[in-house]
Amino acid sequence: MRFSLALIAALLATPVAAQTPCGGSFGAFVAGLKQEALSRGHSKASVDRFFASAQHDPRTLQADRAQGVFQLDFTTFSRRIISQNRMDNGKRNAQKYDAVFDRIERDYGVSRGVLLAFWALETDFGAVQGDFNTLNSLVTLAHDCRRPELFRPQVLAALRLYEQGDFDPARTTGAWAGEIGMVQMLPGDILENGVDGDGDGHVRLKTSAPDALMSGGKMLHELGWRKGEPWLQEITLPAGLDWSETGLNHTKRVSDWEKLGVRPRAGSFSHGNLQASVLLPQGRKGPAFLAYPNFHVYFEWNKSFVYVTSAAYFATRLEGAPVFDAGNPDAGLNGDQMKALQRKLQARGHDVGGVDGILGEKTREAVQREQQRLGLPADAWPTPDLLGRL
Repeated sequence: MRFSLALIAALLATPVAAQTPCGGSFGAFVAGLKQEALSRGHSKASVDRFFASAQHDPRTLQADRAQGVFQLDFTTFSRRIISQNRMDNGKRNAQKYDAVFDRIERDYGVSRGVLLAFWALETDFGAVQGDFNTLNSLVTLAHDCRRPELFRPQVLAALRLYEQGDFDPARTTGAWAGEIGMVQMLPGDILENGVDGDGDGHVRLKTSAPDALMSGGKMLHELGWRKGEPWLQEITLPAGLDWSETGLNHTKRVSDWEKLGVRPRAGSFSHGNLQASVLLPQGRKGPAFLAYPNFHVYFEWNKSFVYVTSAAYFATRLEGAPVFDAGNPDAGLNGDQMKALQRKLQARGHDVGGVDGILGEKTREAVQREQQRLGLPADAWPTPDLLGRL
């Protein structure tokens, strides 16, 4: 899930009445949203019809609080979600929509494996798009005080889609966080990047694969995807590599990594002058990848490290890469241990992005710095031994 900075900036640039604060009475909050919409120039009739069915949705909040799947390590998570069935369906859809993917590659420079992987992981190629009422989810999350600044603009974006005839407040459904359609895009992203891929005059991401795929391709392009460049490549590593130079916060030219003994596990390095990072999702004894600039665009689509790495790897598989070598990584931490580690890291002054039990990039960077301080191999993979030492 992501939100549109450009959309938020445009909405905030318009003078409006004071916003009703998050929390408190849900009815008063909806009334505040309606007043804000009116002050932005929407008609009273349109606003009244749009918000008429809006309800608080406790199930949305339960889903928001229960994202334990991202506490899994990369190997476990990726093997769980990348099934043979998804591989087979990916190949079939690549053939079925070959002309659409050709257009995407020509117009936006996004390789077909990238969108096929998102399509598979987000909705199983459109089969499971979510059954949450989108308006209710967005208003509920805007009312909730965890991230109101992310979701309030999406409510107003959905209102604009409604006025264009592309959103039904009572019937449009999707994921719990308000994403809609086969590749799960938020209303603001649909407004900015929606493409009528099938030429019917509408952008229908729930029912039209060409619309969904073209829109996803355009969004990735706008987020900075670089045409003709790779995103992730499996590698083998020399035993004596300086592990403190690995991680997404360290880059070298591919040719310089090659001089240090880094090798492609399959194929060759074809972009020697590109900057890249050595990515070790489970430390120096586990899988190893070279992450290129395009890999960072994935984090604009989804903030989860394990999801992003799995989606990027899946895209390489769909384009012919072999199954990765899982290696024999050291045992990691469970959710409670990870939270304990994050609290200890915070106590030492590190920004871990919150105590959530998830090994995200900020926690990885903090782990690597502590490993260096303690004289341990600084591969950013937290172990029970590290937890004990801290």
